Amino acid sequence: MKVVKLADVLGTDQEVDGGNWVSRRLVLKKDGMGYSVHDTIIKAGTETHIWYQNHLESVYCIEGEGEVETLADGKVWPIKKDEIYVLDKNDEHLLRASEKGDMRMVCVFNPPITGREVHDENGVYPVDED
Repeated sequence: MKVVKLADVLGTDQEVDGGNWVSRRLVLKKDGMGYSVHDTIIKAGTETHIWYQNHLESVYCIEGEGEVETLADGKVWPIKKDEIYVLDKNDEHLLRASEKGDMRMVCVFNPPITGREVHDENGVYPVDED
């Protein structure tokens, strides 16, 4: 059994600032669960290009609102509190937070990340070969 408090992650190397977002990484690959869990803030008025070619992700919005645009088809998906979106096809997308305020998301990644990843120039997290 393990209990992780958000307060224990804040200000450590498990809190990663990606510019448009801040990811507080609660459960990581080292925890041996087969997935990772993050509490992520998407900053108001930002747009982030993301393409998890090596990961599947589910994202549950617990605060704020915004939208996801899937680039393969140009479809725009409004997202608000108490909704989840699932990137089940390694979807390349743009994530936009409303100008009204930050979005707060709970993100689950499979396979799990190690904790220090940031998006590369294509919006990708690298694959961990271990």
